[in-house]
Amino acid sequence: MNGSTLAKTGLATALTAAAGSLATDPNSAWYRSLDKPAWQPPPAAFPAVWTPLYASIAFAAARALDASTSATQRSRFRRTYAINLALNAGWNALFFRARRPRLALAELVLLNAANAALLHRAWRADRVAGAALLPYLAWTGFATALNATIAARNPGR
Repeated sequence: MNGSTLAKTGLATALTAAAGSLATDPNSAWYRSLDKPAWQPPPAAFPAVWTPLYASIAFAAARALDASTSATQRSRFRRTYAINLALNAGWNALFFRARRPRLALAELVLLNAANAALLHRAWRADRVAGAALLPYLAWTGFATALNATIAARNPGR
């Protein structure tokens, strides 16, 4: 894997993480007032999970880009990766800043589709890259269930 590629994907992923983090406020009165399921992890668990997930996303992207066999394949992967990162960061703004759990859930459905596309492209380029994305897909699947439960338990919010 090329160090330059990893630096670029690492920077893009770090910017995504920073944008999402800046939009997140689990200590807000609004968030604390939501009816959340008992199986929701504590707020401290989220950065503990997301930090290695973001590292694996950057790693997978770098491997997939370096393993791509054509300029077209690299271009398609970059575009899919950029869309994925934008959707990833956007969820936090919709859920925490806009306070729209239902809209955030709809956005998560799009993110899950983008995740599947990213996995597909990564897997075709490099199976290790694809495998590195599997925990990310699992976590966003869990996040979708959690968001859906919060939206259902808090109608009109």
